[in-house]
Amino acid sequence: MNVMKFGGTSVGSPQRMKEVAKLITPKAGEQNFVVLSAMSGTTNSLVEISDYLYKKNPEGANTIINQLEHKYMEHVDQLYTTEEWRETTRKFLCDEFNYLRSFTKTMFTSFEEKVILAQGEIMSTNMMANLLLEQGKKAVLLSALDMVRTDKNADPDFTYIREKTLQKLSENQGFDIYITQGFICRNAYGEIDNLLRGGSDYTACLIGAALQTDEIQIWTDIDGMHNNDPRIVDHTEPVRQLYFEEAAELAYFGAKILHPTCIQPAKFAGVPVRLLNTMDPTAPGTIINNKMQHGTIKAVAAKDNITCIQIQSSRMLQAHGFLRKVFEIFEQYKTSIDMVCTSEVGVSVTIDNTGHLVDIVNELKKYGTVGVEQNMCIICVVGDLVASNVGFQSLATGALKDIPVRMISYGGSNYNISFLVAESEKRRTLQALSDNLFTRK
Repeated sequence: MNVMKFGGTSVGSPQRMKEVAKLITPKAGEQNFVVLSAMSGTTNSLVEISDYLYKKNPEGANTIINQLEHKYMEHVDQLYTTEEWRETTRKFLCDEFNYLRSFTKTMFTSFEEKVILAQGEIMSTNMMANLLLEQGKKAVLLSALDMVRTDKNADPDFTYIREKTLQKLSENQGFDIYITQGFICRNAYGEIDNLLRGGSDYTACLIGAALQTDEIQIWTDIDGMHNNDPRIVDHTEPVRQLYFEEAAELAYFGAKILHPTCIQPAKFAGVPVRLLNTMDPTAPGTIINNKMQHGTIKAVAAKDNITCIQIQSSRMLQAHGFLRKVFEIFEQYKTSIDMVCTSEVGVSVTIDNTGHLVDIVNELKKYGTVGVEQNMCIICVVGDLVASNVGFQSLATGALKDIPVRMISYGGSNYNISFLVAESEKRRTLQALSDNLFTRK
C-alpha cells in the first residue's frame, strides 16, 4: 500500500480532480491510501468567514459563504457525468453550507473557528469519493477525525493514530482506494482541531508511518525539490535523492515544498517519502529516505525576513551563566533562534519571529549593548558536510568572496553550512553558490 497526498491546487478544479482520480487508481492487486487538502482558495475563504464572525458581522460572513457555495455548485456541474451523482453531491454541499451559516447565529470562539476550518477538507474528500464511486472504483471515505488525534502537548498521538487507522482498515476491507482528510484532527479532549505544522503532509506521513507503507507520496505542482530556487536562479535541477536530515534542513531554511516537521514520523519509521509532480506524473521526482550519499552537496535554500540581534558585553568575558541568561529571554517570549555566533565579548543570534522584538531587546539591554539588523536572509548549503570532507566548506565560502557575509554557522550539523546576508544580496548569493557548487566545469 502507498499513501498519496494531494494539495489544494491538485484538487482545485473539476479537471484537476479528474486527473487526480486517474493517478490514485491503483494497479491490479494494489491499494492506495489518499490524503487530500481542501480545494485551493477554500481555507482562505473559511478564515475570512471566521474573521467576520469574530467581528460580529454575520452579513459579511454570509456573503463569503454564498460566494463559496456558488463556486462549489459550479464545480459539481462539471465534475460529474450523471445527474444522480450531481444531485447526491449537491445535497451534501447544501447541508455543508447551511452548517456554516449556523455559526452566524451563535457565540463565536476559537473552537468554532477550528470546526469551520475543517469543512474545506471534508468537502473536497466527499467530492472525490463521489467521483470515484461514479466511475465504478472500489473506494471508501474514512474520516480523519476518527483516526488522527493530538495529545495534551498538541503533538500527534502516534500510538492512537496507529491503532485507529489499523482499526478503520480492518473494518473496511476489500477496497482499492481509501480517502481521508489532511490537516484536520481531534485534540486530546475530543474537540475538532488541526495539525498546524505541515498540515496535510503531516497527516500523510503520520498515516504512512503508522501503516508502515511502501512509500509516502507527496504530490505537488513542481518536479520534486530543486538544488536551488528556480524562481531566482538560472539552470536549477531537481534533486533525485535526499537523506531525511538533508530534506529537513532544506525545508526549515526555505524550501517551501515540504515542512521540516512533517517528515519526522516517516524518518523514524523508515518509510521513504517521494515528492512527485501532478503536472508531469512520469517524472521521477525526489525520493527522501534514510540513505546518505557521501561526498555530495545537494542543494541551496534561503530563508527570508530574518532579524539579527547582537549583544556585546565585557561581563561575558570568562564568565559563566551569561549565555543562559540571554537564551532564557528568548524562551520567555517563545521566540526560536535560527543561528548563533559567539565571541569573547559578544553573541549574535537570528530570529524570524519579531512579534516580541521590542520586549526582547529591552530585556537584553540589562546585560549589554544591543544592536538590531533587519531585512536579512539566511542562505544554507546542504549536503554531506562532515569535517572529514576537506574542501567542501571552502567551495561554499569561496563562492561568496565578493558578497558581504554577516554571519557564518558551521558545525552544528553535519549537513548544513549557513550564511547570513542582507536580503538585497539574496539573488546574487544564491546564483554565486549555484555557479560554484553545481555548474563548475
